[in-house]
Amino acid sequence: MRRGLIIFAGLVLAVPGAALAESGGFFKNMFGGGEGGSSSVTAPRAQDPDDVYCPPVFVPDGGAAIQAFAGAAGDKTRLRHQIVFARLSRECKARPDGSVAVRVGVELRALLGPAGAAGRFEAPVTIAVKYNEQPVMARTHRVAVSVPAGAVQGEATVIENDLSVPADKATGYDIEVTLAGAARAKPAARRRKPAPAVAAEQSEAPADP
Repeated sequence: MRRGLIIFAGLVLAVPGAALAESGGFFKNMFGGGEGGSSSVTAPRAQDPDDVYCPPVFVPDGGAAIQAFAGAAGDKTRLRHQIVFARLSRECKARPDGSVAVRVGVELRALLGPAGAAGRFEAPVTIAVKYNEQPVMARTHRVAVSVPAGAVQGEATVIENDLSVPADKATGYDIEVTLAGAARAKPAARRRKPAPAVAAEQSEAPADP
């Protein structure tokens, strides 16, 4: 069974299924209208069988958060900050040639830990379309999230407008969003050990007469 994440009230909960995603409304709220549709309340309409296939956004296990520690990883008292998904959204539009244009919106949230301080943090976000678990198209964005002085969290958004699903894969594909590549401290340069003296003596030994 595939396991995913639901984003609810800022908490990340591991559950079977897909991440909770808004369809269109997220974009409308971000930009104040446009492709998200009208803000007026309308009566519900019957499902159109010709509506384009548009699956919810899926977040795989291990791809929902990045954590940075002041020391050994796993010690929550040494947690500097963590970056998680706050909201996800997608829009899918059919093209005349049968392919599908996919637009994905991601809102990230940086949360300071006990050992953290205000600052600017970066996170790599990969937005991909997959078919039968195989990648069709993917884009990776490096997103900066700032936590201002006196605050304990900050938000940032990224929009991917350029995903395309070929006509032969326009039904049954997945939309996947992943946080990966947590920053690590640069390891100290290793000193080269001097060659053993015996090796030097052997290389300089005179040839037999």
